[in-house]
Amino acid sequence: MGLKNIQNIIEESIAIKQQIISDKTIIELCQKIADAVVSCYKKGGKVLFCGNGGSAADAQHLAAELSGRFYFNRPPLEAEALHVNSSYVTAVANDFSYEDIYSRYVDGVGKEGDVIFGLSTSGNSENIVRAIKVANDKKMITVGLTGQMGGKLKDLSTFLLNVPTTNTPRIQEVHIMLGHIICEIVEEKLFGHFK
Repeated sequence: MGLKNIQNIIEESIAIKQQIISDKTIIELCQKIADAVVSCYKKGGKVLFCGNGGSAADAQHLAAELSGRFYFNRPPLEAEALHVNSSYVTAVANDFSYEDIYSRYVDGVGKEGDVIFGLSTSGNSENIVRAIKVANDKKMITVGLTGQMGGKLKDLSTFLLNVPTTNTPRIQEVHIMLGHIICEIVEEKLFGHFK
């Protein structure tokens, strides 16, 4: 890969973020999602995240921002990435199916008013789709983070943040950016600090 190709990748990433800056809908959705998370926490709820592969890593990253800290030391917030218990994941995948690893967990711990983020660049990952369906049945607030088309999550999510591209690495880069923005707003609204 030459220097020009590297520059093209960076330019593509910047171009997608510039589209988002110009998209009032996405900006407003970030605020609405952050407000929903704040409301959830104020009512004693929790926030769950689920994804596969790179999206699982992003789910874990964002859960850590809430449960640990973001910009400053403050009380921890209840947030969990649903894949981190490998014994649970492998048991359910083996005894039931991989498609049930998240939905079964959501069925066990999800409560009305809790929030779940489903990260899927296609919006069609069956284990994420099933988790969101169960969350909807439990009257949880569901957030889909997808690529341009939204996939099945488009019609299932309370809120859909669909990144305006079909390029998987660029989608995941934006998911982290939007997730960080939401975490920053939540921390500021709950604890009164801003960077």
